[in-house]
Amino acid sequence: MIVDQLILDKNASKKKFSEDKKSEKPIRSVAKAVSWRVIGTLDTLLISYLLTGEVAIAASIASIDFVTKMFLYFVHERVWNKITWGR
Repeated sequence: MIVDQLILDKNASKKKFSEDKKSEKPIRSVAKAVSWRVIGTLDTLLISYLLTGEVAIAASIASIDFVTKMFLYFVHERVWNKITWGR
């Protein structure tokens, strides 16, 4: 069944972003990435502080985590937006 979906999806006509109403706009992906990273960074900050006992170290870890994972999440969202399987 999954193989059928993948084969059928390859044969489906490709639409441009402006024509595809099911697709998310990139700005929505950015907003989702930022909101999720705020939650994730607070979690990382708390765990880092509990493990190190140092606010400065915890803040450094959380800052790096925020930037790298927000970028990775945005790329992940955009890639999944191109995959039609399961829609």
